[in-house]
Amino acid sequence: MTEAPLPRRLLAEFLGSAFLAATVVGSGIAAARLSPGDTGLQLLENAAATAAGLFTFILMFGPVSGAHFNPVVSLVDAAFGGVRWRHAFAYIPAQVAGCIAGVVTANLMFDLAAISIATTHRASTSHLFAETIATLGLLLVIFALARSGRGNLAPAAVGAYIGSAYFFTSSTSFANPAIDVGRMFSDTFAGIAPASVPAFVVVQLLGGVVAIGAIRSLYPDLTAEEAAEVMLPHGERRRAAESDGGMRVTPLSLGGDDSVKRR
Repeated sequence: MTEAPLPRRLLAEFLGSAFLAATVVGSGIAAARLSPGDTGLQLLENAAATAAGLFTFILMFGPVSGAHFNPVVSLVDAAFGGVRWRHAFAYIPAQVAGCIAGVVTANLMFDLAAISIATTHRASTSHLFAETIATLGLLLVIFALARSGRGNLAPAAVGAYIGSAYFFTSSTSFANPAIDVGRMFSDTFAGIAPASVPAFVVVQLLGGVVAIGAIRSLYPDLTAEEAAEVMLPHGERRRAAESDGGMRVTPLSLGGDDSVKRR
């Protein structure tokens, strides 16, 4: 498989992470203004916007970078051979910088200070446990779809999972260290106090480790070619398949033949 050049993939990860963070924080600010005093309705509005945003952002940037937007996704993908380790480590600063830029943009769009340090403390025992579960579930969704040849469903499935996890987890499912860092810079509905961030990052990484074990147990024959197609089929192999008869592209059609080897 020939991947898109790394700078182009890093730009896609930066922009996708920025749009995602702007959606999370911006919709939180809008919800607080539109539905004052009704936390449940605010959370519903925030969750709906985030789920819909994820769906579209994965479609937008997935064909270029795989639309990770999340350091844990990148690291787990590297563990299965879907992305080179050095590229995974290059994705992470792009994701973090993108999330910070997106949060600053959201603040400015709602006529707030570009940066305001969040004061909402979230690192309770129950919230940390919830973040482990939220991250585990997200990774199971992503890699189960890749292994079963349904990667084209990832935009909808990931959006739906995160939207539901807003409500079934006590932490509202951050499940993303880059988002943790970005949300420190907005003292609004979706913000998180800096003191809570290190613990969130640790348990999200722990969720990633647990997910690796669960995925290996559920899908012991997951290949590097399949892992390389998480979120959406992408890269030169996808374009070549699309030009061959115009048939719908799935991870199985792209990577199911053992004769296809990653370079």
